[in-house]
Amino acid sequence: MRDFIKSTRFKILLAFLAFLVGIMIYSVTKGGYSVSGASFINTVTKPFRAASNRISMSMEGTVDKLSNADKYYEENERLKKQIGELNAQLTEYDAMKAEVEELRKFVSIKEEHEDYMLSQPCGVLGYVTNDPFKSFTIDKGSADGILVNCPVVTAEGLVGITVEVSEHVSTVRTILSPDLSVAAVASSSNADQGIIEGSITASENSRTRLIHVPKKNKLKRGDLMITAGSSGLFPKDYPIGTILDIGFDSNGLSVCADIQPCVDVTRLTSVIVITDFSGKKEEEKDEED
Repeated sequence: MRDFIKSTRFKILLAFLAFLVGIMIYSVTKGGYSVSGASFINTVTKPFRAASNRISMSMEGTVDKLSNADKYYEENERLKKQIGELNAQLTEYDAMKAEVEELRKFVSIKEEHEDYMLSQPCGVLGYVTNDPFKSFTIDKGSADGILVNCPVVTAEGLVGITVEVSEHVSTVRTILSPDLSVAAVASSSNADQGIIEGSITASENSRTRLIHVPKKNKLKRGDLMITAGSSGLFPKDYPIGTILDIGFDSNGLSVCADIQPCVDVTRLTSVIVITDFSGKKEEEKDEED
């Protein structure tokens, strides 16, 4: 101990402490007044008291967490439950918003085509496995007034036709399929006609084909093809798709074209079924006569 007191390190430490005390005294007497003993002690011990307070507050926080752990756990669980309820309400809101949007489309179709008898909006249950032409099932069937060979549409355009119908589920064949033929006419001229019929090659790009078009025609890229309504299966003047490219059939006797459908049949969530329309009634009447 004596060696330490006599050492240079002790002298340096003592000088440093004296310097700090001097700085403190200078700081509190700079205003021109003297400091009492109590004030001096408070000034000197202030850094130590601040550190002590910080340690004390930290310990109080730790003790509080330990002693109130059950309370905090219950509060946390209550907040989790509230978040879950809010998320459920948000999901319900999104579902209601989607339903309102579908009803809006339903109303728009009805307003434009007063002669149509329409089903309620039908939800798409899923696509048929391994079908390159994107056939799908919907959650409505014969109990909802749907029959085989009813046109299936959205507000944007023609989707396809029902081919299998049970009481509560129906299967829809899309316009991408080569097993579905639709008489079509150009909306611009209402004269250039052909047949919309899918192919495996066109379906790879979610397109269909316009075939059997006479060589003499005025068709051009961008023309909208609509239903001709001549077969009685589909209502007249309903949008089908637009022309992308025009060429000749392999036999060179007629014109064909690639068609981009108005509706992306690969991303459907809901559709509407036309259960009856004026043209269909007239067609059925003619067949009976």
